[in-house]
Amino acid sequence: MEAKKMRLSVTMLAGFQWLFFLFANTVVIPISVGAAFEMDQVEIVSAIQRSFIVTGVACILQGFIGHRLALMEGQSGLWWGVILSLASTASAMGLELTAVGGSIAVGAMLSGALVAVFGLLGIAEILKKWFTPAVMFVFLLLLANQLISIFLKGMVGLSTGDVIDLRMTIFSFTLAAFTILVHVKGNRILSSMNLLIGMVVGWCAAALLFPGETVEAIHTTPFRTWFPLGDPTLEWGIVVTVTVTGLLNTTNSVATLKGAEDIFEKETTRFQYRSSFFITGIFTTLAGMLGLVPYAPYASSLGLLQSTGIRERAPFFIGSALFVFLGLMPDLTAFFSTIPPSVGNTVLFVAYLQLFRSALRNVEGLSFDPKTIYRVALPSLVGLSIMMMPIEVFSELPELLQPLLSNGLLMGILAVLLMELFYWFGPRIPRLAIKK
Repeated sequence: MEAKKMRLSVTMLAGFQWLFFLFANTVVIPISVGAAFEMDQVEIVSAIQRSFIVTGVACILQGFIGHRLALMEGQSGLWWGVILSLASTASAMGLELTAVGGSIAVGAMLSGALVAVFGLLGIAEILKKWFTPAVMFVFLLLLANQLISIFLKGMVGLSTGDVIDLRMTIFSFTLAAFTILVHVKGNRILSSMNLLIGMVVGWCAAALLFPGETVEAIHTTPFRTWFPLGDPTLEWGIVVTVTVTGLLNTTNSVATLKGAEDIFEKETTRFQYRSSFFITGIFTTLAGMLGLVPYAPYASSLGLLQSTGIRERAPFFIGSALFVFLGLMPDLTAFFSTIPPSVGNTVLFVAYLQLFRSALRNVEGLSFDPKTIYRVALPSLVGLSIMMMPIEVFSELPELLQPLLSNGLLMGILAVLLMELFYWFGPRIPRLAIKK
């Protein structure tokens, strides 16, 4: 009986850990999109609540009838970057923000429908064959770099200012070291709860060291309006760009499910791919109607699973259900919004360091020579280089291509997929040999 009680308590704590993970990965997205489209504060809070509710429901459905794994279904980073880029170039294209938002909604609904159909037709099986160890390495490496860069800026104060805040930097790295120490040196239970412990300790410490203004709850209805970014509009250039983005975002789903095979120690089945694609497509369409960033399985979930070692679905369902409840309660939404950004960024920084391990696992045992190294080096370094370039250098390129060509993660994925296609159909390129 005592063991069962202990197990239940660990499951509940792990559920709260998932709740914090879902929250930290979600809250900043509707805020940034709302600011880009010049939405009022009431609508931004409403968008935050919608994000919590829809994300929680999407996670539960994926866990029950989709891929049936403890993997977060959240608002895609690739989609997020493209939407923000389109909003920033609206004036240059001579369009109103509502026209851009309405066209994004149409493109999201169209791509969502296509992804759902692809799931039913089993297109994922074709895409899966392209995701060789080289592709997985490049995808996870670039994703880790993109996310870690965002979190590092938040840790040192660059997300809210133009210069590094020394006090915040020292605090953030001290908290990161503490969280890592709990993971490495703690017993099995403490080690699995390192992210939750880091979040709670960091929140309390930040409240003492960096006292801020109290956030007042804004009472609003989560689903107060449909198409909040703009009524459906057919600006075909934007619609096509957004639709292509949605199709390329399927690489996120395939990469995440393939990466999960190593953690869950079993191969992902055809049914899991089909059902996962279908649910992602449905929620992508719904996101277009609700003014949210469309959805995809989060590869960053792999970092959480590796960091905690808890792979069961029960904590995942608990965290997802609590996230839905959080979105339905305006006072709770406002309370959790008081978590200092530096704390959330620091904990996610620690969690996502594990993505580098996932990337390396894909190239373990591969033998490289001066010819085959190009398959990995070219897309990786090109993607990283594009990530380091300021957005302004792409201003002379065609406006509708700027969001795609300026995205290092997207261009790296495209490059490695093309390299693999050339590899399979180009007999002169030697294959990567597995060391025996």
